[in-house]
Amino acid sequence: MRRGTIPYLLTALAAALALALVPPPASAATSGRHHGTGRQGWTGTWEAAASATTTQLPGQSVRNVVHTSVGGRAARIRVSNRLGTTPLELGAVTVAVQKADAPKSPAAVAGTVRRVTFGGAASAEVPAGEDAVSDPVPLRVPSDANLLVTLYTPHDSGPATYHRSALQTSFIAPDGDRTADDDGTAYSATTSSWYYLTGVDVLGAPAVGSVVALGDSITDGSGSTASANHRWPDRLAARLRALPPRERLGVLNAGIAGNRVLLDGTGPSALSRLDADVLSRSGVRAVIVMEGINDIKGNPNQTDPAAFAAAYRQIVAHAHARGIRVVGGTITPYGGNGGWTAAREAVRQSVNDLVRHGGIFDAVADFDATVRDPDAPDRILPAYDSGDHLHFDDAGLQAMADGIDLHSLTAERPRPTGGPADAA
Repeated sequence: MRRGTIPYLLTALAAALALALVPPPASAATSGRHHGTGRQGWTGTWEAAASATTTQLPGQSVRNVVHTSVGGRAARIRVSNRLGTTPLELGAVTVAVQKADAPKSPAAVAGTVRRVTFGGAASAEVPAGEDAVSDPVPLRVPSDANLLVTLYTPHDSGPATYHRSALQTSFIAPDGDRTADDDGTAYSATTSSWYYLTGVDVLGAPAVGSVVALGDSITDGSGSTASANHRWPDRLAARLRALPPRERLGVLNAGIAGNRVLLDGTGPSALSRLDADVLSRSGVRAVIVMEGINDIKGNPNQTDPAAFAAAYRQIVAHAHARGIRVVGGTITPYGGNGGWTAAREAVRQSVNDLVRHGGIFDAVADFDATVRDPDAPDRILPAYDSGDHLHFDDAGLQAMADGIDLHSLTAERPRPTGGPADAA
Protein backbone atom coordinates (compact mmCIF):
# COMPACT_ATOMS: atom_id res chain seq x y z
CA MET A 1 0.00 0.00 0.00
CA ARG A 2 1.31 3.45 -0.91
CA ARG A 3 2.62 5.56 1.98
CA GLY A 4 -0.11 7.72 3.42
CA THR A 5 -3.03 5.82 1.83
CA ILE A 6 -5.00 5.20 5.05
CA PRO A 7 -4.70 8.80 6.31
CA TYR A 8 -5.71 10.04 2.88
CA LEU A 9 -8.77 7.75 2.83
CA LEU A 10 -9.85 9.10 6.20
CA THR A 11 -9.23 12.65 5.02
CA ALA A 12 -11.19 12.00 1.84
CA LEU A 13 -14.15 10.64 3.84
CA ALA A 14 -14.14 13.68 6.12
CA ALA A 15 -13.85 15.96 3.11
CA ALA A 16 -16.77 14.30 1.37
CA LEU A 17 -19.00 14.88 4.40
CA ALA A 18 -17.84 18.47 4.88
CA LEU A 19 -18.11 19.41 1.23
CA ALA A 20 -21.78 18.62 1.22
CA LEU A 21 -22.13 21.96 3.00
CA VAL A 22 -19.68 23.86 0.78
CA PRO A 23 -20.81 25.42 -2.51
CA PRO A 24 -18.99 24.34 -5.69
CA PRO A 25 -16.05 26.47 -6.81
CA ALA A 26 -16.52 29.19 -9.36
CA SER A 27 -14.48 29.04 -12.51
CA ALA A 28 -11.29 31.07 -12.80
CA ALA A 29 -13.05 33.28 -15.28
CA THR A 30 -15.90 34.25 -12.93
CA SER A 31 -14.64 33.79 -9.38
CA GLY A 32 -13.40 37.36 -9.11
CA ARG A 33 -16.83 38.97 -9.38
CA HIS A 34 -17.77 40.85 -6.28
CA HIS A 35 -21.22 39.36 -5.77
CA GLY A 36 -21.62 36.93 -2.87
CA THR A 37 -18.34 37.73 -1.16
CA GLY A 38 -17.24 37.63 2.44
CA ARG A 39 -19.32 35.48 4.74
CA GLN A 40 -21.63 34.65 1.84
CA GLY A 41 -18.95 33.31 -0.51
CA TRP A 42 -15.28 33.25 -1.47
CA THR A 43 -12.76 35.91 -0.54
CA GLY A 44 -9.17 36.19 -1.64
CA THR A 45 -6.78 35.92 1.31
CA TRP A 46 -3.40 35.66 -0.46
CA GLU A 47 -1.94 36.17 -3.92
CA ALA A 48 1.36 36.03 -5.78
CA ALA A 49 1.46 37.20 -9.39
CA ALA A 50 3.13 34.92 -11.95
CA SER A 51 6.34 36.77 -12.80
CA ALA A 52 8.46 34.43 -14.97
CA THR A 53 9.47 30.80 -15.50
CA THR A 54 12.29 28.77 -14.05
CA THR A 55 13.60 25.20 -14.10
CA GLN A 56 10.99 22.67 -13.09
CA LEU A 57 11.37 20.32 -10.10
CA PRO A 58 10.50 16.87 -11.47
CA GLY A 59 10.19 14.16 -8.84
CA GLN A 60 10.24 16.71 -6.01
CA SER A 61 7.74 18.31 -3.66
CA VAL A 62 7.76 22.07 -3.10
CA ARG A 63 6.14 23.37 0.10
CA ASN A 64 5.12 26.98 -0.46
CA VAL A 65 4.75 29.06 2.70
CA VAL A 66 2.08 31.77 2.34
CA HIS A 67 0.53 34.21 4.81
CA THR A 68 -3.23 34.72 5.11
CA SER A 69 -4.85 38.12 5.46
CA VAL A 70 -8.30 36.81 6.47
CA GLY A 71 -9.49 33.38 7.57
CA GLY A 72 -12.44 31.15 6.74
CA ARG A 73 -14.00 27.70 7.11
CA ALA A 74 -12.67 26.27 3.84
CA ALA A 75 -9.99 27.04 1.27
CA ARG A 76 -9.27 26.66 -2.40
CA ILE A 77 -6.03 27.29 -4.25
CA ARG A 78 -5.06 28.69 -7.61
CA VAL A 79 -2.32 26.95 -9.57
CA SER A 80 -0.75 28.56 -12.62
CA ASN A 81 0.89 27.26 -15.77
CA ARG A 82 0.22 30.65 -17.34
CA LEU A 83 3.78 31.20 -18.56
CA GLY A 84 4.58 27.54 -19.25
CA THR A 85 4.95 25.98 -22.70
CA THR A 86 3.79 22.39 -22.01
CA PRO A 87 1.06 20.91 -19.78
CA LEU A 88 1.85 20.99 -16.06
CA GLU A 89 1.36 17.59 -14.41
CA LEU A 90 0.49 17.71 -10.72
CA GLY A 91 0.82 14.36 -9.00
CA ALA A 92 -0.47 15.49 -5.61
CA VAL A 93 -1.30 18.73 -3.81
CA THR A 94 -1.99 19.42 -0.13
CA VAL A 95 -2.72 22.42 2.07
CA ALA A 96 -2.04 22.66 5.81
CA VAL A 97 -1.56 25.19 8.60
CA GLN A 98 2.07 25.83 9.51
CA LYS A 99 3.04 25.49 13.16
CA ALA A 100 2.76 28.93 14.70
CA ASP A 101 5.77 28.33 16.94
CA ALA A 102 7.94 27.38 13.96
CA PRO A 103 7.48 30.13 11.34
CA LYS A 104 10.65 29.14 9.49
CA SER A 105 9.93 25.40 9.52
CA PRO A 106 8.23 23.13 6.96
CA ALA A 107 6.27 21.43 9.78
CA ALA A 108 2.47 21.49 9.75
CA VAL A 109 0.08 21.53 12.66
CA ALA A 110 -0.75 17.88 13.21
CA GLY A 111 -4.09 16.91 11.72
CA THR A 112 -4.38 19.89 9.37
CA VAL A 113 -2.90 18.38 6.20
CA ARG A 114 -5.64 18.17 3.56
CA ARG A 115 -5.47 16.73 0.10
CA VAL A 116 -6.43 19.22 -2.63
CA THR A 117 -8.46 17.96 -5.58
CA PHE A 118 -9.32 19.36 -8.98
CA GLY A 119 -12.67 18.23 -10.37
CA GLY A 120 -12.65 15.47 -7.76
CA ALA A 121 -9.24 14.09 -8.81
CA ALA A 122 -6.13 14.10 -6.64
CA SER A 123 -3.89 14.66 -9.67
CA ALA A 124 -4.36 17.23 -12.39
CA GLU A 125 -2.98 18.51 -15.66
CA VAL A 126 -2.94 22.27 -16.25
CA PRO A 127 -2.63 23.21 -19.93
CA ALA A 128 0.09 25.60 -21.01
CA GLY A 129 -1.01 29.21 -20.70
CA GLU A 130 -3.79 28.45 -18.22
CA ASP A 131 -4.60 28.51 -14.50
CA ALA A 132 -6.61 26.03 -12.43
CA VAL A 133 -8.78 26.59 -9.37
CA SER A 134 -9.11 23.66 -6.95
CA ASP A 135 -12.19 22.17 -5.39
CA PRO A 136 -13.14 23.50 -1.95
CA VAL A 137 -10.97 22.06 0.83
CA PRO A 138 -12.61 21.80 4.27
CA LEU A 139 -10.02 23.38 6.55
CA ARG A 140 -10.37 25.97 9.28
CA VAL A 141 -8.05 28.68 7.95
CA PRO A 142 -6.88 31.20 10.54
CA SER A 143 -6.24 34.83 9.67
CA ASP A 144 -2.75 36.31 10.00
CA ALA A 145 -1.20 32.82 9.83
CA ASN A 146 1.00 30.79 7.52
CA LEU A 147 -0.33 28.04 5.29
CA LEU A 148 1.76 25.31 3.66
CA VAL A 149 0.66 24.58 0.11
CA THR A 150 2.66 21.62 -1.20
CA LEU A 151 2.78 20.47 -4.81
CA TYR A 152 4.41 17.32 -6.18
CA THR A 153 5.37 17.25 -9.86
CA PRO A 154 6.30 13.67 -10.87
CA HIS A 155 7.71 14.50 -14.30
CA ASP A 156 9.37 17.38 -16.12
CA SER A 157 6.58 19.64 -17.37
CA GLY A 158 8.86 22.22 -18.94
CA PRO A 159 9.41 25.77 -17.67
CA ALA A 160 7.77 26.29 -14.27
CA THR A 161 5.60 29.37 -13.74
CA TYR A 162 6.67 30.98 -10.49
CA HIS A 163 6.91 34.18 -8.47
CA ARG A 164 10.62 34.83 -8.24
CA SER A 165 10.97 37.31 -5.38
CA ALA A 166 8.87 35.84 -2.58
CA LEU A 167 10.84 37.30 0.34
CA GLN A 168 9.71 34.16 2.11
CA THR A 169 11.54 30.89 2.77
CA SER A 170 9.72 27.89 1.32
CA PHE A 171 10.91 24.29 1.26
CA ILE A 172 11.73 21.46 -1.16
CA ALA A 173 11.73 17.71 -0.55
CA PRO A 174 13.96 16.17 -3.24
CA ASP A 175 12.83 12.56 -2.90
CA GLY A 176 9.35 12.22 -4.35
CA ASP A 177 5.82 12.78 -3.10
CA ARG A 178 6.05 14.16 0.43
CA THR A 179 2.90 16.25 0.20
CA ALA A 180 1.19 14.37 3.05
CA ASP A 181 4.07 14.77 5.53
CA ASP A 182 3.34 16.96 8.50
CA ASP A 183 6.68 16.78 10.32
CA GLY A 184 8.67 18.39 7.47
CA THR A 185 11.85 16.34 7.96
CA ALA A 186 11.98 15.38 4.27
CA TYR A 187 12.22 19.06 3.27
CA SER A 188 15.99 19.41 3.21
CA ALA A 189 16.28 22.28 0.73
CA THR A 190 14.89 25.81 0.67
CA THR A 191 13.79 28.29 -1.97
CA SER A 192 13.03 32.00 -1.90
CA SER A 193 10.43 31.73 -4.67
CA TRP A 194 6.83 30.49 -4.87
CA TYR A 195 6.30 27.70 -7.42
CA TYR A 196 3.06 27.31 -9.41
CA LEU A 197 0.91 28.76 -6.63
CA THR A 198 -0.75 32.12 -7.35
CA GLY A 199 -3.64 32.37 -4.94
CA VAL A 200 -5.57 31.14 -1.92
CA ASP A 201 -9.25 31.89 -1.34
CA VAL A 202 -11.26 31.27 1.81
CA LEU A 203 -14.96 30.60 2.31
CA GLY A 204 -17.04 32.49 4.83
CA ALA A 205 -14.44 35.08 5.77
CA PRO A 206 -15.51 37.72 8.33
CA ALA A 207 -14.99 40.36 5.65
CA VAL A 208 -16.81 42.10 2.81
CA GLY A 209 -14.34 41.20 0.07
CA SER A 210 -10.74 41.88 -0.88
CA VAL A 211 -8.44 44.62 -2.14
CA VAL A 212 -5.66 44.00 -4.68
CA ALA A 213 -2.34 45.85 -4.57
CA LEU A 214 -1.16 46.10 -8.19
CA GLY A 215 2.45 47.17 -8.35
CA ASP A 216 6.16 46.55 -8.78
CA SER A 217 9.04 45.72 -6.41
CA ILE A 218 7.91 48.28 -3.85
CA THR A 219 4.62 46.42 -3.53
CA ASP A 220 6.39 43.06 -3.84
CA GLY A 221 8.29 44.00 -0.67
CA SER A 222 11.87 44.55 -1.84
CA GLY A 223 13.84 46.02 1.06
CA SER A 224 11.65 44.49 3.77
CA THR A 225 12.70 41.83 6.26
CA ALA A 226 12.45 38.38 4.66
CA SER A 227 9.95 35.85 6.05
CA ALA A 228 8.46 38.52 8.29
CA ASN A 229 5.47 39.69 6.20
CA HIS A 230 6.43 43.35 6.42
CA ARG A 231 5.47 44.36 2.87
CA TRP A 232 3.13 47.34 2.78
CA PRO A 233 0.16 45.15 1.68
CA ASP A 234 0.83 42.94 4.74
CA ARG A 235 0.79 46.00 6.98
CA LEU A 236 -2.41 47.16 5.27
CA ALA A 237 -3.96 43.76 6.04
CA ALA A 238 -3.11 44.23 9.71
CA ARG A 239 -4.91 47.58 9.75
CA LEU A 240 -7.95 46.10 8.03
CA ARG A 241 -8.13 43.18 10.47
CA ALA A 242 -8.69 45.68 13.27
CA LEU A 243 -11.92 46.87 11.63
CA PRO A 244 -15.34 45.29 12.17
CA PRO A 245 -16.20 42.55 9.64
CA ARG A 246 -18.55 44.85 7.69
CA GLU A 247 -15.53 47.03 6.84
CA ARG A 248 -12.79 44.37 6.69
CA LEU A 249 -11.07 43.22 3.49
CA GLY A 250 -8.66 40.49 2.54
CA VAL A 251 -5.48 41.80 0.89
CA LEU A 252 -4.00 40.36 -2.30
CA ASN A 253 -0.45 41.33 -3.29
CA ALA A 254 -0.10 41.50 -7.07
CA GLY A 255 3.34 43.14 -7.00
CA ILE A 256 6.11 41.96 -9.32
CA ALA A 257 9.66 43.23 -8.88
CA GLY A 258 10.69 45.09 -12.03
CA ASN A 259 7.15 45.30 -13.40
CA ARG A 260 5.98 48.15 -15.61
CA VAL A 261 2.63 49.67 -16.52
CA LEU A 262 3.11 49.94 -20.26
CA LEU A 263 5.61 47.31 -21.40
CA ASP A 264 6.16 43.63 -20.72
CA GLY A 265 9.53 42.82 -19.20
CA THR A 266 9.83 41.42 -15.71
CA GLY A 267 6.47 39.75 -15.86
CA PRO A 268 3.60 40.85 -18.09
CA SER A 269 2.82 44.57 -17.91
CA ALA A 270 0.18 45.85 -15.52
CA LEU A 271 -2.15 46.35 -18.46
CA SER A 272 -1.73 42.85 -19.87
CA ARG A 273 -2.04 41.08 -16.51
CA LEU A 274 -4.96 43.08 -15.18
CA ASP A 275 -7.56 40.39 -15.74
CA ALA A 276 -5.47 37.49 -14.41
CA ASP A 277 -4.07 39.27 -11.36
CA VAL A 278 -6.92 41.60 -10.41
CA LEU A 279 -10.27 41.21 -12.12
CA SER A 280 -10.53 37.42 -11.90
CA ARG A 281 -9.66 37.28 -8.20
CA SER A 282 -12.27 36.43 -5.59
CA GLY A 283 -14.38 39.11 -3.95
CA VAL A 284 -12.42 42.10 -5.24
CA ARG A 285 -13.94 45.40 -4.15
CA ALA A 286 -10.97 47.69 -4.77
CA VAL A 287 -7.54 47.83 -6.38
CA ILE A 288 -4.65 50.10 -5.43
CA VAL A 289 -2.52 50.91 -8.49
CA MET A 290 1.02 51.92 -7.54
CA GLU A 291 3.18 51.45 -10.63
CA GLY A 292 5.23 53.50 -13.04
CA ILE A 293 8.71 53.94 -11.60
CA ASN A 294 10.19 51.23 -13.84
CA ASP A 295 8.58 52.81 -16.90
CA ILE A 296 10.22 56.12 -16.02
CA LYS A 297 13.72 54.86 -15.24
CA GLY A 298 13.77 51.70 -17.36
CA ASN A 299 15.13 50.98 -20.82
CA PRO A 300 13.38 52.11 -22.92
CA ASN A 301 12.04 54.71 -20.54
CA GLN A 302 8.72 56.48 -20.92
CA THR A 303 8.84 60.26 -21.13
CA ASP A 304 5.23 61.15 -21.99
CA PRO A 305 2.89 61.54 -18.99
CA ALA A 306 -0.07 61.21 -21.39
CA ALA A 307 0.87 57.56 -21.97
CA PHE A 308 0.54 56.91 -18.24
CA ALA A 309 -2.78 58.74 -18.12
CA ALA A 310 -4.15 56.63 -20.97
CA ALA A 311 -3.00 53.41 -19.29
CA TYR A 312 -4.44 54.39 -15.92
CA ARG A 313 -7.75 55.28 -17.54
CA GLN A 314 -7.85 51.91 -19.25
CA ILE A 315 -7.23 50.13 -15.93
CA VAL A 316 -9.96 52.19 -14.26
CA ALA A 317 -12.46 51.54 -17.05
CA HIS A 318 -11.92 47.78 -16.92
CA ALA A 319 -12.21 47.77 -13.12
CA HIS A 320 -15.34 49.91 -13.14
CA ALA A 321 -16.90 47.49 -15.60
CA ARG A 322 -16.71 44.92 -12.76
CA GLY A 323 -17.91 47.36 -10.09
CA ILE A 324 -14.41 47.66 -8.57
CA ARG A 325 -13.07 50.89 -7.07
CA VAL A 326 -9.61 52.05 -8.13
CA VAL A 327 -7.26 53.95 -5.83
CA GLY A 328 -4.32 55.61 -7.54
CA GLY A 329 -0.98 55.56 -5.76
CA THR A 330 1.55 58.31 -6.42
CA ILE A 331 5.05 57.22 -7.50
CA THR A 332 7.58 57.46 -4.70
CA PRO A 333 10.92 59.37 -4.86
CA TYR A 334 14.19 57.76 -5.93
CA GLY A 335 16.71 60.61 -5.91
CA GLY A 336 20.19 59.26 -5.22
CA ASN A 337 19.47 56.01 -7.05
CA GLY A 338 21.59 55.30 -10.12
CA GLY A 339 18.57 55.52 -12.42
CA TRP A 340 17.62 59.04 -11.35
CA THR A 341 17.96 62.04 -13.68
CA ALA A 342 16.41 65.49 -13.55
CA ALA A 343 14.45 64.77 -16.73
CA ARG A 344 13.01 61.57 -15.29
CA GLU A 345 12.16 63.37 -12.07
CA ALA A 346 10.14 65.86 -14.10
CA VAL A 347 8.17 62.97 -15.61
CA ARG A 348 7.55 61.49 -12.15
CA GLN A 349 6.24 64.80 -10.88
CA SER A 350 3.97 65.18 -13.91
CA VAL A 351 2.57 61.67 -13.51
CA ASN A 352 1.97 62.27 -9.81
CA ASP A 353 0.11 65.47 -10.64
CA LEU A 354 -2.14 63.41 -12.93
CA VAL A 355 -2.74 60.87 -10.18
CA ARG A 356 -3.60 63.54 -7.63
CA HIS A 357 -5.57 65.96 -9.74
CA GLY A 358 -6.41 64.31 -13.07
CA GLY A 359 -9.77 62.93 -12.00
CA ILE A 360 -8.74 59.46 -13.17
CA PHE A 361 -9.11 57.51 -9.94
CA ASP A 362 -11.88 57.08 -7.37
CA ALA A 363 -9.42 58.01 -4.61
CA VAL A 364 -5.71 58.69 -4.16
CA ALA A 365 -3.09 57.17 -1.85
CA ASP A 366 -0.36 59.80 -1.80
CA PHE A 367 2.61 57.53 -1.10
CA ASP A 368 5.01 60.20 -2.40
CA ALA A 369 3.88 62.72 0.20
CA THR A 370 4.07 60.06 2.92
CA VAL A 371 7.67 58.94 2.37
CA ARG A 372 9.57 61.85 0.81
CA ASP A 373 12.18 63.85 2.65
CA PRO A 374 10.71 67.36 3.17
CA ASP A 375 14.20 68.82 2.86
CA ALA A 376 14.87 66.96 -0.42
CA PRO A 377 11.50 66.02 -2.00
CA ASP A 378 13.12 64.00 -4.78
CA ARG A 379 14.52 61.61 -2.13
CA ILE A 380 13.13 59.12 0.37
CA LEU A 381 13.17 60.17 4.00
CA PRO A 382 16.41 58.60 5.35
CA ALA A 383 14.55 56.77 8.13
CA TYR A 384 12.54 54.92 5.46
CA ASP A 385 15.34 54.20 2.96
CA SER A 386 16.45 50.56 2.64
CA GLY A 387 19.80 51.81 1.36
CA ASP A 388 19.36 51.90 -2.41
CA HIS A 389 17.34 55.17 -2.40
CA LEU A 390 14.49 53.40 -4.21
CA HIS A 391 13.06 50.72 -1.93
CA PHE A 392 11.82 51.02 1.63
CA ASP A 393 12.77 49.43 4.91
CA ASP A 394 10.14 48.02 7.26
CA ALA A 395 9.41 51.45 8.76
CA GLY A 396 8.87 53.00 5.34
CA LEU A 397 6.53 50.20 4.26
CA GLN A 398 4.56 50.62 7.49
CA ALA A 399 4.26 54.34 6.76
CA MET A 400 2.93 53.59 3.28
CA ALA A 401 0.25 51.29 4.70
CA ASP A 402 -0.63 53.83 7.39
CA GLY A 403 -1.10 56.52 4.75
CA ILE A 404 -3.97 54.72 3.00
CA ASP A 405 -7.48 55.94 3.79
CA LEU A 406 -9.28 52.69 4.64
CA HIS A 407 -12.67 54.21 3.86
CA SER A 408 -11.52 54.75 0.26
CA LEU A 409 -11.37 50.96 -0.14
CA THR A 410 -14.89 50.19 1.06
CA ALA A 411 -16.86 53.20 -0.16
CA GLU A 412 -19.73 52.56 -2.53
CA ARG A 413 -18.44 50.94 -5.67
CA PRO A 414 -18.96 52.22 -9.22
CA ARG A 415 -22.05 50.89 -10.93
CA PRO A 416 -20.96 48.04 -13.26
CA THR A 417 -21.05 48.96 -16.93
CA GLY A 418 -21.47 46.74 -19.96
CA GLY A 419 -17.93 45.37 -19.77
CA PRO A 420 -14.31 46.16 -20.60
CA ALA A 421 -15.29 47.13 -24.12
CA ASP A 422 -16.64 50.33 -22.62
CA ALA A 423 -13.04 51.37 -22.00
CA ALA A 424 -12.48 52.02 -25.70
